[in-house]
Amino acid sequence: MKDHNRRGIGSFLYSQKIAPYVFVLPFILSFLIFFLYPTISTVIMSFQRILGFDDVKFIGFDNYRRLYNEHFFNAVRTNTVYALSTIAVLIPLPLLYATLLNSRSVVARNAFRAIIFVPGLVSVIVAGVAFRLLFGDSEYTFINSILIKIGILPLRWTLGYTSGMLIMVTLATWRWSGVNMVYFLSGLQNIPIELYESADIDGAGPLQKFFGITLPLLRPIVIYVLTISIYGGYAMFGESYVFWNETMPGDIGLTIVRYIYQEAFQRNDMGFGSAIGITLLALVFAINLTQLNFFGLFRREER
Repeated sequence: MKDHNRRGIGSFLYSQKIAPYVFVLPFILSFLIFFLYPTISTVIMSFQRILGFDDVKFIGFDNYRRLYNEHFFNAVRTNTVYALSTIAVLIPLPLLYATLLNSRSVVARNAFRAIIFVPGLVSVIVAGVAFRLLFGDSEYTFINSILIKIGILPLRWTLGYTSGMLIMVTLATWRWSGVNMVYFLSGLQNIPIELYESADIDGAGPLQKFFGITLPLLRPIVIYVLTISIYGGYAMFGESYVFWNETMPGDIGLTIVRYIYQEAFQRNDMGFGSAIGITLLALVFAINLTQLNFFGLFRREER
């Protein structure tokens, strides 16, 4: 009887109609529990004043009105400058790495790939501590000692907006260049070599082949890297957290996610923190939709 029941359950689960739903069920449950439910809860909390588990009151759009303040605008500016700076570096530089290391004429190319990719495995906190030692304010730190040797006065890196942005972008470049390089390498290896051979027969040079073959065929990868770079630029938190404590002169290092952390968890204002989070979600969603529409991903192909 038990064997019969087991066979019945097994045939039910592995039937052609039921099996697909069984296989996608873990994803659906994880999506509902860890994404959809928190998102809906955050939207609801953004319209509430939460002072405790028993002190919750709906206050309409008051939390969103509070976003009209200097700290929030400074955070948006920091994230925007950071996102644009990282995009300007983390698309052309990894693309250059991938193009060079995809060539069979490069000696020990697998070793160079590994060297460039390894920083992506390092925790942002660990990497941040190392960069704090490199870019320290003392004249005896590594970077300042180099500046002194070439006749430049040492800098207090974390006390200036431009210098602070520079060290955050440098850290991001060191960590993520290898990851983006892998994306571009995967795209390059899917380009038929016959296209380059035909271009050689026609007398095309390296630059002509790059702009005429490589770049157009890498367009989907470039758009993907651009999309995740925009998200990463506006979701940045760790790079700021490792360089600045709570006393940030002129809001240097204040990002939108850090502003959420300050308001929601340090000042226990979950309602206002939720409003900041929903605004960040809407901002990133709007920017990515705009750039995807600009590149024509929503246009129907003409037949």
